[in-house]
Amino acid sequence: MSRVRHVRLRFVTLLAALLALVGTALAAPAQGAGGSNWWEPVARPAPDAAIGVTGEPFTGTDAQGRVRGFVDAHDHIMANEAFGGRLICGKAFSAAGVEDALKDCPEHYPDGSLALFDMITKGGDGKHDPVGWPTFADWPAHDSLTHQQNYYAWVERAWRGGQRVLVNDLVTNGVICSVYFFKDRSCDEMTSIRLQAQKSYEMQAYVDSMFGGPGKGWFRIVTSSAQAREVVRQGKLAVVLGVETSEPFGCKQVLDVAQCGQADIDRGLDELYGLGVRSMFLCHKFDNALCGVRFDEGSLGAAINAGQFLSTGTFWQTEQCTGPQHDNPIGLAPAPASVQSQLPPGVALPSYAAGAQCNTRGLTELGEYALRGMMRRGMMLELDHMSVKAAGRALDVMESVSYPGALSSHSWMDLGWTERVYKLGGFVAQYMNGAEAFSAEAKRTDALREQYHVGYGYGTDMNGVGGWPGPRGAGTANPVRYPFRTADGGSVVERATAGSRTWDVNTDGAAHYGLVPDWLEDIRQVGGQDVVDDLFRGAESYLTTWGASERHRSEVNLAAGATAVASSAEWNPFTDFGAARAVDGNGSSRWASDWSDDQWLRIDLPATTLVGRVTLDWERAFARAYRIEVSTDGTSWRTVWSTASGDGGLDTARFPAVPARYVRIHGEQRATAWGYSLFEAGVHRS
Repeated sequence: MSRVRHVRLRFVTLLAALLALVGTALAAPAQGAGGSNWWEPVARPAPDAAIGVTGEPFTGTDAQGRVRGFVDAHDHIMANEAFGGRLICGKAFSAAGVEDALKDCPEHYPDGSLALFDMITKGGDGKHDPVGWPTFADWPAHDSLTHQQNYYAWVERAWRGGQRVLVNDLVTNGVICSVYFFKDRSCDEMTSIRLQAQKSYEMQAYVDSMFGGPGKGWFRIVTSSAQAREVVRQGKLAVVLGVETSEPFGCKQVLDVAQCGQADIDRGLDELYGLGVRSMFLCHKFDNALCGVRFDEGSLGAAINAGQFLSTGTFWQTEQCTGPQHDNPIGLAPAPASVQSQLPPGVALPSYAAGAQCNTRGLTELGEYALRGMMRRGMMLELDHMSVKAAGRALDVMESVSYPGALSSHSWMDLGWTERVYKLGGFVAQYMNGAEAFSAEAKRTDALREQYHVGYGYGTDMNGVGGWPGPRGAGTANPVRYPFRTADGGSVVERATAGSRTWDVNTDGAAHYGLVPDWLEDIRQVGGQDVVDDLFRGAESYLTTWGASERHRSEVNLAAGATAVASSAEWNPFTDFGAARAVDGNGSSRWASDWSDDQWLRIDLPATTLVGRVTLDWERAFARAYRIEVSTDGTSWRTVWSTASGDGGLDTARFPAVPARYVRIHGEQRATAWGYSLFEAGVHRS
C-alpha cells in the first residue's frame, strides 16, 4: 500500500470515528434545550462579531410533528480552502480569533492592486481597502466575490434568525486553481474536498468549545435525515455535507476519453460517504467523463469554455434542442482578450449558432453508473449544472425506480423540469436573488408547491463567486424596518454589527451570511407573508426528500430472465437481436424488430401477479406511438397505458396495478426509418 493511500485511509478512519461520536451525541437527549439561555455560549472569544438577535430560538415540531424553519440548500462555508487557497480571502473561523479569520489575502495589500480575481469578477482595477476586522471598509459586500462571507458568527446569526438546515457544498475547480497566479496548495480536487470536510468538522468542534463541550453547540453536522430532524427539534442547525466539483473521483475526460472507470467511481463514492457527504453534483462548469454541463452565457461563458478546453482538450459542442428545455445560450458575446490569451497559439474560441442551445453531451454510461451508485447509498443528486440532455436522462433513471432524491438547489436547472422533480418527491430551492425577483419566481411556482404539498428553499451560494442581492435603497416605499421579528415571532433582529461596521440590508444588500434574516424580512416586505411561509416549510420538505431517499428500495424486476418472444427480430449474421436480449439484464444487448410499424415484444412472467409499472430503455430506433398491454391467458389483451408522443430514452409507464401473466409492448408508429429496438424492458408491481 502506498504511503499516500495509507494516509488517506487513516484520515477516512478518523472521520468515521468522528461521525460515530456525532451520532452518539445526536442520539442523546437534547443538550440544554430546557436550560437557561441554552442558545448563548459560555465562552465566546472576545472581541468578536455581534449576533444582533435576541430571544430564544424556537424548538420542537408543529402540531403535525413536522419540523419548522428555513433551509439553505446551497452554500460554500469552506471555499477559502479551495482553488489553491487564495481565491476566497478570509476564514470561516480561526482559533486565533476574528482578526485572524477576517483578513484579506496577502497579495491584496496595500490597496488591492494585485487582486486579480477581483478585476475579473467585479471589473475595474480591483483596488479596495484590504482591511477586514474591525473596519470592513470595502468587504464583505454583496458585489465582492473574493472575500469571506461565511464567518461562523454570521452563520450563527442566520440560525438565530430561523434557519434550521444548511447544505455545505465542498467545492473546488482544478483548472481555475491551476491558472490562478496565487495559491499555496495542491490543485487536486479530491485533496481539497477532504480538507474542506476536515475543516467543517473542526468548525463544529470550535463552536462546541464555546457551548461547553462536544455535542453542545448549535452547528451540528448530520449524516442521516433522522439525525437532522433531532437537531432541528432541539432548535439547532443541521449541516449537511455536499460536493460540487468539476472532476469528482478524478473523472475528467481528455479528447473525449474518460480518465476514470467504475472502480474509481465506487471507491470515490465510498470515500465521500465516509466523509459524511450525502448529496453531490456529477458535473460542474466543464464536461467530464460523467456528464455534460449546462453552459454559462456571455463573457463568463467564454471564459469557462476556455477552461473547458484547458481541462478536456475540447470546447463545448451544441445542437438543436429536442424539447422545450434548453441550456444557456453561448457564443453571443465576444471573448475578452484576457480569456483568449489563456489558449494555446492558433486555438480560438468557436462561435455557435444562436438556435443551437443544447449541449450534445448528456449523461454518459459512467455517469449513469455513478448515479445508480449514489442511489444505492441513499445519496441525493444535484441536477443543477447538468445539461438538459444529462438532466433528462438522470430524471428518466430516477423515475424508472421511483427514486425521490432529486435536488435543484440554486436555479441552475431548466425550470421546465420542476414538476418532474416534485413528482419524484424531490426538492427545489431558488438562488438568493433580490427580493423582487425571488418573490416573483416563488409566486410563479407557488401552484406547483401547493399541488405537491411541499415547501421552498433558497440557495445562498455564498463564497461561490456568484453575486448576491444589492440594496433596494433606504428610500424605497417598503424598507426593512429595524428591529424586526423572526418568522416564528419569537426573536428580535437588530442590524448586523462587527467591529466598527454595521450593515443594513436596505443600503448594503446581502453583504454576508449574517444578512440572511434581513433578506428574508425584505422578501416579506416585497413578496408578502405567503412567500416566507413557504420558505419556513422548507426544512421539512428537504428532510422528507432525504428520508425517502434513505428508505428507498428498488423493487424486483419481474421481467429479469423471463421468457420473451417478439413479432419479429432483425436478422444479422454477427449479432443476435432476439427478444430475450431485452430481458437479459445486459444494458448493451438489445432486441430489434423488422423495419415496419406493427411490431410487439411479449414478456411471459413466471406467474400471474399485480403489475403497475413498465420501464423501457430504447435504443435510437424508438417508438413514437406504442401501448402497454396485459393478459392473464396470453389470448385476451387489455391496454393499460399508451402514448403517441414517445421521445425515446428511458420511458416509465405507470398505471393502476392490474393482474397480469403476460405483458406486451406493442409498437404502433416508429420514430425512425428502422424498426423498434429496446436495450432493456422492466416490469414492476408498482
